[in-house]
Amino acid sequence: MSKEHNITMWRLLGLLLLGALLGSVGMWGWQSLWAPAATVIPGAGKPDERQILYYRNPMGLADTSATPKKDEMGMPYIPVYADEVATTGSASVASDHERRVLYYRNPMGLADTSPVPKKDEMGMPYIPVYAEEETAVSPSTVTVSPDRIQSLGVTTELVRRGALQRTLRAVGQLAVDERRKRTIAPKFGGWIERLPVNTTGQMVAAGETLLEVYSPELIAAQQEYLLARESQTRLQLEPALAGGKRMSLSDGALQRLRFWDIPEADVQRLARHGEVRRTLSLTAPASGVVLTNNAVHGMRFEAGQALFELADLSHLWLLADLFEQDLRLVQVGQAVTIRVAAYPGETFKGRVAFIYPTLNAQTRTVPVRIELNNQAGRLKPAMYGEVQLQAMVASADALSVPESALIDSGTRQVVLVSQGKGRFVPREVEVGGHGESVSSESNESAGERRVVVLRGLQAGESVVTRANFLLDSESNLKAAFAGLVPAAVSAAQTTVPGSHSGGGH
Repeated sequence: MSKEHNITMWRLLGLLLLGALLGSVGMWGWQSLWAPAATVIPGAGKPDERQILYYRNPMGLADTSATPKKDEMGMPYIPVYADEVATTGSASVASDHERRVLYYRNPMGLADTSPVPKKDEMGMPYIPVYAEEETAVSPSTVTVSPDRIQSLGVTTELVRRGALQRTLRAVGQLAVDERRKRTIAPKFGGWIERLPVNTTGQMVAAGETLLEVYSPELIAAQQEYLLARESQTRLQLEPALAGGKRMSLSDGALQRLRFWDIPEADVQRLARHGEVRRTLSLTAPASGVVLTNNAVHGMRFEAGQALFELADLSHLWLLADLFEQDLRLVQVGQAVTIRVAAYPGETFKGRVAFIYPTLNAQTRTVPVRIELNNQAGRLKPAMYGEVQLQAMVASADALSVPESALIDSGTRQVVLVSQGKGRFVPREVEVGGHGESVSSESNESAGERRVVVLRGLQAGESVVTRANFLLDSESNLKAAFAGLVPAAVSAAQTTVPGSHSGGGH
């Protein structure tokens, strides 16, 4: 074998050895870059000694597995090690490593728990629930940190005793006092010879002449009086009898004129002068306003025909409709404040005079009659008026809470009671009426809307008046999670963590 041939063989052998060495180095580098087991975490042991808790979905879905597997696209599930959970947990878990975690609940409030830390579909970590939060308190108790209380804006107020009043509001219409109406209807027939009062709305005073009439009946009565008086004088008849006095024929004729509402002045004039007058007057029985005028100059009227209707408007009625649930708060004699659109900014005073005994079936209201003075005549019948009536709802020893503290579900009423140290517990209560504070030690709370509490609270307890709906929602969720705790703990003890595939739904 020649020398050149030997040199060529050694060169080939060297190249083969160099290629094998480069291939080994490349394979080692590839494994260092892509093999998950080669990732070294500070403080951890060798890769083969790390404990795998479970395998999670490579796409971040809420799906775990106890054994290695691949998803639908062929991508392998990623192992989750115990040391990774310890180092990548939330800040609250790291700071509270000595607190025992019972389970982890869904951050969105869904009925899903996990015995080990995990994330939901959106990448939000599950919230730990500690043992001390679940012990020594009821399942519905909510424990909130001071920072959380401040961010929610939670405010509380003491349950206190005090009188409450309620302002009832209604709309009514002014009306004429029915007791102050007068109708002018002559008791005889005749003709209108003179008509001084001839317009609707005209003011008349008591005794003022409304009209002068001609009537054959009035002339006959006057002539009868004069004839009776002349006969009595000629025959010298005495009205006295053994049994006492009797009316003479002349006095009887004058009395008939009075019964026909002829003014006393006309009767006395007839008695003094003995002269029959062709027309006699009809006067107003009381002061008032002419509401209706059916009299026309020269017209003939029959006995009993209504010629005028008068009304005294110095006192008016206001008829207001109150709802049936408010009737227990209204009593005869209560003071009422009235406002009308004609005089903005002004108020008028009145009193409840009568509560009608009937109920309007369509509106479920009861009319209430309010009387008010109208000496100045500024108020007019048929005006609308806004009625405000202050009614006592509760006595001075009644318990009450702010109206904002009550959570009404329709079937029950609940308040959140503060137990201190950030703990709140819901409590069912029985409530009565509601109203405004009459007076209090602080002027700021006077007029505050409050609710009477009949059962469930005691004076001095503190109730939540703001953000109570947020705390109540968290309380309901906590009660639901409490029912899931045994199942979650049992799963942690008997199955591999994360074995509930597709959790979170």
